Amino acid sequence: MPDHSGNRMRPAGTHGHQTPGAVERLAARDVWIVAGATSFIVIVAGLYTVLGVGMNMSALQMTAMARDIGRPMSMGMGPQWSAGYAVLIFLMWWVMMIAMMTPSVAPMLLLFAAIKKTGPDRARAHLLTWVFLFGYLSVWAGFSAVATGLQWGLQSLGLVDGAMMTIQSRGFAGLVLLLAGLFQFSTLKTKCLEHCRSPAHFLAAHRRPGASGALFMGMRHGTFCLGCCWALMALLFVGGIMNLYWIVGLALYVLAEKLAPRPDIFNKLVGVALIAVGLWVTTTGFSSAT
Repeated sequence: MPDHSGNRMRPAGTHGHQTPGAVERLAARDVWIVAGATSFIVIVAGLYTVLGVGMNMSALQMTAMARDIGRPMSMGMGPQWSAGYAVLIFLMWWVMMIAMMTPSVAPMLLLFAAIKKTGPDRARAHLLTWVFLFGYLSVWAGFSAVATGLQWGLQSLGLVDGAMMTIQSRGFAGLVLLLAGLFQFSTLKTKCLEHCRSPAHFLAAHRRPGASGALFMGMRHGTFCLGCCWALMALLFVGGIMNLYWIVGLALYVLAEKLAPRPDIFNKLVGVALIAVGLWVTTTGFSSAT
C-alpha cells in the first residue's frame, strides 16, 4: 500500500530479492541433494564390489581366504582371460575406484554446486555437478583400464595368482610396498595432494563455464587425485584386489590425507611405515626363496 508520499511500501525484510532465510534453505537443500546422491553412488558401488558381481567369488569370500602377503591360498589356474573377462575385470576395478574415491571428492562437489548456484549456470547447477563427477570418475576409468592390463600381464608372468588376484611372490610384494613408501616422499605426491586438499583454490584456479568446463574441471581434479594416489592403489595387488580390509583401509587413508592438519608429516610417517614393512617382506621373501 502507498505511504503519505505516494510511494508504495514494501513488506519489511524484502528488497526485491530472496531473503537470507530463503537462500540458506536453498543452500541446505543443495547440500542434501548432492550428499544424498553421492552416498547412493558409493553404496551401490560398494555393494557391487562386496558381492563380486560376475566374479567366481565375492569379495567377502576372498577376504576370508586371504593369507600372508605374497603367499595367497592356492586355488588352481583361475579364469582364463578373454575379451569378456577383461571387461568384467575392468568393471570390477572401476566400480571399486568409484566406491573408494567418491567420498573424498564429496567436499569438492558440494563447493562446486554452491558456486554454480550463484553464477550464470545456476539453472543447471545440479546437472553440471554430475558432469564434474563424471569427468572425475572417467580419469579413474582410465586408471582401471591400465590396472586391468597390468593384472593380465602380471598373471601371464606368474607373479599374480589368477584366482585370488594377489601377488604370489613375497619378494615382489615387498618391492611394491617399498616403492609405494618411497613415493610418499616425492614432489609429485606433494604437489598433487595440494590441489586435492584445496577445493576453493582449485575451483578458483581452474574455473570454466558450461558443461564442457565442468567436464574439464572434473577430469583435471581427477588427474591430480590420481597423481597422488596411484601408488597406493597398486597396493591392492599386494593385499588382494578384492580384499575388503585393504579396500576399506586405503579408502580411509585417502580421505584422511585430505583432512589431516599436517599432511606432510602424516604422509611421511606412512611412507616410513611402508618402507619398513616393504624391506621386511622383501628380505624374508628372498631369504626363503634361497
